[in-house]
Amino acid sequence: LQKVKNDLEMVLSTVRSKNKKLEEDLKREQQWCEEQEQMLDTLSKTEEETKTQFEEPSTKRGFDELQNKIMKLKIYKKELLSALGEFLDEHFPLPEEGENTKKKNSSAEPAVELITIQEFLEILINKLMTTPHEPYVTINESFWPPYIELLLRCGMVLRHPEDPKRLRLEAFHK
Repeated sequence: LQKVKNDLEMVLSTVRSKNKKLEEDLKREQQWCEEQEQMLDTLSKTEEETKTQFEEPSTKRGFDELQNKIMKLKIYKKELLSALGEFLDEHFPLPEEGENTKKKNSSAEPAVELITIQEFLEILINKLMTTPHEPYVTINESFWPPYIELLLRCGMVLRHPEDPKRLRLEAFHK
């Protein structure tokens, strides 16, 4: 019995030492697991920060590219309007005052300042772009009738179906 008791005590001490060792291993493993989870959280946060940093410059780059394109288009528009103005001034000048008096021989006509064909076209274009649902411009005395007839014959402007005093630019962009 004594011998069995001693053997059992030895087994008990061995089991206790193994238990202690296993508990220490368990503590180490738990600590290691916590460290790994902290590293994973830190890496996840870093990844999200880098993603947002990379997304912001790409949108900023895209915005800058759009601004560049807009600036180029504005410059191109100015060049086109300038070239159109030069062409119209050269080929479609306003009538001189002497011509009006020779043809009509009337000095009672009030002096109305006529607008150039370029101004006329700009008015029509602006009206078409700002109010596409109502693009008609009412004709008054400042519009020179030969310009109106020229634009009507070329098919650049159309008269209102009900009111012949109103014109609109033909919508070529549609």
